Amino acid sequence: MTQASNILSKMKLDIIFENDQFVAINKPSGLFSIPDRFGKEISLKDLLKEKYGEIFTVHRLDKDTSGVIVFAKNETAHKQLSQLFEGREVEKFYLGLVYGNLMTPKGTIDMPIMEHPGKQGLMLTHDKGKVSVTDYEVLESFRLYSWMQFQIHTGRTHQIRVHMKHIGHSIVCDETYGDGKPVLLSSIKKRFKLSKTAEEERAILSRLALHSWKLQFTLNNETFLLEAEPPKDLRALLQQLRKWKG
Repeated sequence: MTQASNILSKMKLDIIFENDQFVAINKPSGLFSIPDRFGKEISLKDLLKEKYGEIFTVHRLDKDTSGVIVFAKNETAHKQLSQLFEGREVEKFYLGLVYGNLMTPKGTIDMPIMEHPGKQGLMLTHDKGKVSVTDYEVLESFRLYSWMQFQIHTGRTHQIRVHMKHIGHSIVCDETYGDGKPVLLSSIKKRFKLSKTAEEERAILSRLALHSWKLQFTLNNETFLLEAEPPKDLRALLQQLRKWKG
């Protein structure tokens, strides 16, 4: 039994939609979309290959980002879908929690992004970078945080994370572009008391607070809207934020 088949037998893939051309998965946080350069950790693509035999990468999500991701099932669909993504003919919406309250609740960040010249895998905003455009809208404001919707019109590596850092509102729990600190109930709830049996407080959220929410595109004259609601951990955090908002 391969490592992938062993994991697949224990883990149920959350399939949003599939047909003969592609499969859309609600990817959990903490799982690579495709094998990383070191190949040590299992990826979603490994699991899909185990299930379908042949599978093709169309786009990817960061390891710690959850939500909708699409893989093609054959070469024809792979070519068609890749062209849609590269031609910016796919509408891509994300949800995320950021630090602080924004002065402008709705706007567009149009700032080029490039790879850091000295640090592999790190991106930064720079005039010499590639065109990168992110629309944002604040859906709910809390004392320390803002729950936001993003639509990206380009598909740069770490685009939302880099753009939000650029305007001073990093994504919560972002170890690369923020402070990476977990969210504790004591930071939200006034007069918080640790239970007598607990030695230390458990985090409500300790992973990147970013979720791929919706993808919409037209393939062979058929329009697809693929949607994945935020996972339990993000929903639980939002519930606590709403509860202690006052």
